[in-house]
Amino acid sequence: MRSLFFCSALAAVLLTASLAMAHTPLCSCFDNGDGTVLCEGGFSDGSSASGVKMYVKSAAGATLLEGKMSDVSEFTFTKPQGDYVVQFDAGEGHLIEIKSKDIK
Repeated sequence: MRSLFFCSALAAVLLTASLAMAHTPLCSCFDNGDGTVLCEGGFSDGSSASGVKMYVKSAAGATLLEGKMSDVSEFTFTKPQGDYVVQFDAGEGHLIEIKSKDIK
């Protein structure tokens, strides 16, 4: 009985620790008003998004541009014509898509 309690308690501690270490991706994009768009990214635990893959895709899904977040977790690109989607792709479970209509 005691070992069952210990195993259950240990499992709960490990689960809690893994959830505390989880981080949620964050990304926002802003129209600079000069034909360019600035995206800023990071993670909810405060970690940098430096090197995170960025994609700008047409409304039909064709890749128009790809790059990476800079050392200061920024990505700037020339705004394409028509509707597009910006993707912040930090790997499985860490993808954010921002539609052009939501970029102000």
